[in-house]
Amino acid sequence: MSRIDATLGALKASGRKALIPYVTAGFPYADITPALMHAMVGAGADIIELGVPFSDPSADGAVIQKAGERALSLGIGLAQVLAMVRAFRDKDDRTPVVLMGYANPVERYDQTRGEGAFIRDAANAGVDGLLIVDYPPEECREFAARLRAAGLDLIFLLAPTSTEQRMRQVAEVASGYVYYVSLKGVTGSGALDTAAVAAMLPRIRQHVAIPVGVGFGIRDAETAEAIGQVADAVVIGSRLIQVIENQPHERVAAAAMDFLRPIRAALDT
Repeated sequence: MSRIDATLGALKASGRKALIPYVTAGFPYADITPALMHAMVGAGADIIELGVPFSDPSADGAVIQKAGERALSLGIGLAQVLAMVRAFRDKDDRTPVVLMGYANPVERYDQTRGEGAFIRDAANAGVDGLLIVDYPPEECREFAARLRAAGLDLIFLLAPTSTEQRMRQVAEVASGYVYYVSLKGVTGSGALDTAAVAAMLPRIRQHVAIPVGVGFGIRDAETAEAIGQVADAVVIGSRLIQVIENQPHERVAAAAMDFLRPIRAALDT
């Protein structure tokens, strides 16, 4: 059983929902991420999604694009992200970590270090899952099998526009959880229609047996609580990035905790 399966299974058994914050690795300071990850766990995060900076992030809205550009300017690439996870694992061997990003950095990593290097190094660093935005499920069977053999889950996105066929394709290869993008468009997009999310999740669950997390458009305790009524997990990213982006170094971790604590409390009510 993967760390993600164990975490989500324990939450389900206790009637609780997972809080999954997303931050861009190396943002807003190159050395902040391990301490920020520990702070988020301290504020009630169950799983951490760590964004891998990339120069052409097509699925990301302006907030996360800007964070990625800043991290890239600070010299953060996939090797540095894996080092951050290793540093986090020095003190936390329990909280799952999911890397979210694009195919190009993963493929480049293997091109420069040898085939299979990324999966090997990610597993050794303590990564638990991978969400690659531009890997369609029908092209990922072999990759998903190699990840699972190394103990890593491959997580996929579903959207309001996803067809029944796409849901079946995702169900065949996904593990850990599925990430439902609650809005059409890019991360950080406008208003959240909780009724539409509530209507969509039973359709997804007809095909997908693993937990379903919902993200995009969740900005505060109120929206998180509403989504937590119907989803297994709540993912929150763009708003958290905005909270920490202009903080001085010594305030980043505390600002993230102050933001996440009321969301955790709302999910637990």
